[in-house]
Amino acid sequence: MLGILVHGNNHFIVRGPLPGRSVALALARHWSLIQINPKPPSDLDQWSISSKEFREDLTWAVFVPGEGEISPAVSQLLHELAGRGIVIHDSRRECW
Repeated sequence: MLGILVHGNNHFIVRGPLPGRSVALALARHWSLIQINPKPPSDLDQWSISSKEFREDLTWAVFVPGEGEISPAVSQLLHELAGRGIVIHDSRRECW
């Protein structure tokens, strides 16, 4: 599965299943830190950042609050995903 994890003004295209709220928060924390040769904790190893994907292949979306505003391009992508019926999970408001 493929999705997008939006963290403030940053976003990650992620390979793996839809993460629950606590995992999404942990992924955002882990990937937002600058690290050399980072090895994710074992409970996060089923998710990875992907750099070359098609937007049509995204099947889930999660928003985690962070620094800054969502960019216009990411906002448009989230709007497109919602138009396709994909739920945009907001970690501030819900657990899923």
